[in-house]
Amino acid sequence: MTKRWPERLWIVRHGQSAGNVARDAATAAGVAVIDIAERDVDVPLSALGEEQAEALGRWFASMPVDRRPTTVLSSPYRRALQTTEAVTVADGLHPDVCIEVDERLREKEFGILDRLTREGIRQRFPDQAEARDRTGKFYHRPPGGESWCDVILRLRSVLDTLSLHHSEPGSRVLIVAHQVIVLCLRYLLEGMTEQEILAIDHAGDVANCGVTEYALEPAHTPHDDNGGKLRLVTYNFVAPLEKAGAPVTARPDVPAAPR
Repeated sequence: MTKRWPERLWIVRHGQSAGNVARDAATAAGVAVIDIAERDVDVPLSALGEEQAEALGRWFASMPVDRRPTTVLSSPYRRALQTTEAVTVADGLHPDVCIEVDERLREKEFGILDRLTREGIRQRFPDQAEARDRTGKFYHRPPGGESWCDVILRLRSVLDTLSLHHSEPGSRVLIVAHQVIVLCLRYLLEGMTEQEILAIDHAGDVANCGVTEYALEPAHTPHDDNGGKLRLVTYNFVAPLEKAGAPVTARPDVPAAPR
């Protein structure tokens, strides 16, 4: 099947969450378990995360109306939905925008390693720590959880949805999700190898409300009927936060198991 793409694609990580804050506290204290009462799906933005999401919304609102997102696909997790809501409230979307919640964009599932710090994993599940070290984070699947490959499998169908339903002329799509989703979408869109995407991951975390942007590159010949391809414009762009004076944060999400 020939793929077509939206004219513009933004992929954004949610604002800082209360889970990010709790994870940092647990790591600093050297404890095994992150102190979060909610399910991961219900963890909200922190006060700082709300500020970041509002700054992101103002950045989209500063664009001409005919350049703002016409479609939003959001993870169902509360922190992603709150980020989407902040962009909506700031009038950062096209007036005729379609907002869809897509469970395929959910956070990577950590299974039995949920809510454990790195130290907690090594204390309670040393076999899993050893297996992850041996197999590598790309392929390691903890019991009840997912590997990066599992996440990539569900994201392949998200890209099919973009191609089939959000590729008409003038379409501009905003995806609001999580750090691993941003990285795995880059892997797919740019045809990367395991080594290439892990090198990007190793270089630094995706910033909360950091923007990764793609633009449609037109077809080069009249016989090229795929409508062109998506070209990376910017990765982990945090100028919207810096301009608004919102602190930039880039910490792994809860739980703290290796991503």
